[in-house]
Amino acid sequence: MKIRMFCAALAAVLWGQVVLAEPLRITPADPQPGTLKSGLSVRYAYPDADIRTLAEAQSGLSASAKAGPPLTGLDYRDTVEGDPTLTAERALNVAARIRGFVRFDAPGVYEIEFLTNDGIDARIGGQQVGFFDGRQACDTTRIVEVEAPEAGWYPVDILYFQRLGTACLHMRWGPLGGKRTWTPDAAFGRE
Repeated sequence: MKIRMFCAALAAVLWGQVVLAEPLRITPADPQPGTLKSGLSVRYAYPDADIRTLAEAQSGLSASAKAGPPLTGLDYRDTVEGDPTLTAERALNVAARIRGFVRFDAPGVYEIEFLTNDGIDARIGGQQVGFFDGRQACDTTRIVEVEAPEAGWYPVDILYFQRLGTACLHMRWGPLGGKRTWTPDAAFGRE
């Protein structure tokens, strides 16, 4: 009986923390960038060994990253096996560091989620908004609520890897309680 009461109390506390969690407050770029080019910058690494974790992806990038063609945004549908990952030179064992900015047109609370195959550590305005450290088919991360305190550009920093099979990387967003849609390419910029 005591165990049941303890478990019920613990569940209530944990549920309360989930329900009452505040949105992550993201920080706009300061200063705001001037004229930006469209898309996002990306650097790739192609380690010889299998990339199985974000730490291995970061290690590969630290050893031998090179600039790749910019991404148009974050709407890269699931590939056919053998097709290149994003704008990379190859399909398998690709590590990528993606940087740039995303524009929020109005202040407010937004919901953000990613679809990824394989691992991702995505940060916007200094807050982690997408995370998966492993291998998976094109699937979602958890939905994260963020508060954009003002309209403007927010820094984007993403560590991503693709190991075997197919690849995908998408970002969906929308106002809190509204419909989430694919983030349009026009919302992204790079220096």
